Amino acid sequence: MSLIRRSEQLLLSPISIAPSHEDLEVIGVFNPGAAMLAGEVVLLVRVAERPRERRPGFTASPRWTADHGVTVDWLNDDELDRADPRVVKILPSGPTRLTFVSHLRLVRLGDDSSVGEVTETRIVPESRWEEYGVEDPRITFLDGRYDITYAAASRHGVATALASTVDFMRFERHGIILCPDNKDVVLFPERIGGHYTAIHRPSSAAGFCRPEMWIARSPDLVHWGRHKRLYGGQSDWEADRVGAGPPPVRTPEGWLLFYHASSRPAPGERVGVYAVGAMLLDPENPARVIRRTTEPILVPTSAHEQGGFVAGVVFPTGLVERARSLVLYSGAADEHVVAIELDRDEVLAAME
Repeated sequence: MSLIRRSEQLLLSPISIAPSHEDLEVIGVFNPGAAMLAGEVVLLVRVAERPRERRPGFTASPRWTADHGVTVDWLNDDELDRADPRVVKILPSGPTRLTFVSHLRLVRLGDDSSVGEVTETRIVPESRWEEYGVEDPRITFLDGRYDITYAAASRHGVATALASTVDFMRFERHGIILCPDNKDVVLFPERIGGHYTAIHRPSSAAGFCRPEMWIARSPDLVHWGRHKRLYGGQSDWEADRVGAGPPPVRTPEGWLLFYHASSRPAPGERVGVYAVGAMLLDPENPARVIRRTTEPILVPTSAHEQGGFVAGVVFPTGLVERARSLVLYSGAADEHVVAIELDRDEVLAAME
């Protein structure tokens, strides 16, 4: 049951942001974290770039190095399996490589649904654990500061790292908090039972189960334990991946969590369709699901979601509350940022 979008606004596209270097081109601006700062909405958006240069018979795979910034490895096309538009796999049993490298850029909104300023503030790869890029931030205001979880991609896999700020001008990096492969980590905006709480998405190639989200506790946001399974995909639309969207928000009935899910790819396709569901978690024991949507409440319907770098993707990662509605800031087709407004009561009523 897809919900009616009260409003929808395209905010950012690749042409909205200049590349970080003249040798690169921006191919995607998407998957933003969102926060309120002094009454203004700010976004940390993921900016994906690839080399402008083309070499016949070769695929460019950029990576960041401490000495030279972005450098490019040229991979022989005859030795590659193109797993999906985002990655290639070196044959016969070599590693997977990205076809772009990502960093994060700060954007200030003039209001909830229009861009005021694309700033020069960036979070760029800094360590060997981030050599393929920093991706998909989520922002939680907690204990007087903004905590930012983000994916750190490297030849070792995709880990989750933590940064923090009080003003979005200076950032403190706290390093890796969950080892590869783990991503889509969101923090609850208050301590629960005296502990910090997070939802995370461990990834496994073993294939023993459907995709799952887990929950964990921490005394300090860095050391995590007491891991427990939260939810596993049950329907066809969530058979390939499930992961948290924006950080959860408190409602009188419990914690409201939006999550993304994807179906298995159709024959001949590399990537399934990404849709959005929601669930309500127990306010005191968020490892317990009270209710959830059995069908997606958002599916790719707009032109920005149905066509792009990876077609068929709606992927919310930021959220701002209004009086009676919720504004989701979403990646669309791994290429754009859109703002989608939903009625809060309609979201809660859609859960069984």
